Amino acid sequence: GEQALGQRGATLTQRLLAYARRQPLKVQAVDVPQLIEGLVSLIVPSLGPSTRIETRFEGGPLAAVTDPNQLETAVLNLCVNSRDAMPDGGVITISARAEALAEGNDQGFAPGAYICLAVADRGEGMDEETLAKAAEPFFTTKGVGKGSGLGLSMVHGLAAQSGGMLILKSQKGDGTTAELWLPAAEAPAVPGFVPQAEAAQATNLHLNILAVDDDALVLMNTAMLLEDLGHNVHEVTNGKAALAVLESGEPIDLVISDHAMPGMTGSQLALAIHMIWPNMPVILATGYAELPRGSVMDLPRLSKPFSQKELAQVVADVIRR
Repeated sequence: GEQALGQRGATLTQRLLAYARRQPLKVQAVDVPQLIEGLVSLIVPSLGPSTRIETRFEGGPLAAVTDPNQLETAVLNLCVNSRDAMPDGGVITISARAEALAEGNDQGFAPGAYICLAVADRGEGMDEETLAKAAEPFFTTKGVGKGSGLGLSMVHGLAAQSGGMLILKSQKGDGTTAELWLPAAEAPAVPGFVPQAEAAQATNLHLNILAVDDDALVLMNTAMLLEDLGHNVHEVTNGKAALAVLESGEPIDLVISDHAMPGMTGSQLALAIHMIWPNMPVILATGYAELPRGSVMDLPRLSKPFSQKELAQVVADVIRR
């Protein structure tokens, strides 16, 4: 129910936070509108019919100096917060504009050229006290299923590391706007960046991995981490679909499944796979004591929230077995 939703939002955010903290930035000129449009096309199917995204880009060119992979993760994170703040749906507005700030500006920034990327929702908003705490790691307003403060520390970290700033504007009952200020790039951005496979050199494995999770945004994040490690990922949202992929003869080297899913749990799926394909490795991703001790075969576990490094490690261990 709602509680599980809140937990899932929390695990996604903590995972993103862990991911952000460990990643050295690979900074370059990034075409912000192009990156946003690409990301929006990925996010929209996962938002459900009642939430939609509108984008507004003022003037051009809008190129910022930042790490494109992390910027995607940050914007995905802000969209999750906005989605959770509007349980009945609504509009999330993502906008970007260029701003030249003079000496002694209101924001207290170093003078210069910036790109301001904003994600706004018309959700419940936050009061001043909540707003003051919102960028602290793992801070959450305890409203079940509404992660209004979640994960902003990761976004804040990205902004600070890029020489920019995260500014939150919110009033109770009047929605929230998160502004990510990043230094503007002097040279035009190279269209279509090639993401650097961060930890790929540590594994040098290129596997076909079947990822199973009923939360589409969590699934997307897991897939992004795995692809970044150099793997090919098939994404499905339930156990039945996972079995169908395996039955189709699609070459799969490894299955990573969430445990708590409606219909068929991750352990039930693992059992079904084990009976038909006894040599297929299955990794269970579980949050907070979801599995009773000693249940199901001795499956390799990945405890949520996990970082990219932990994910790479478990995958490498399982393949070596």
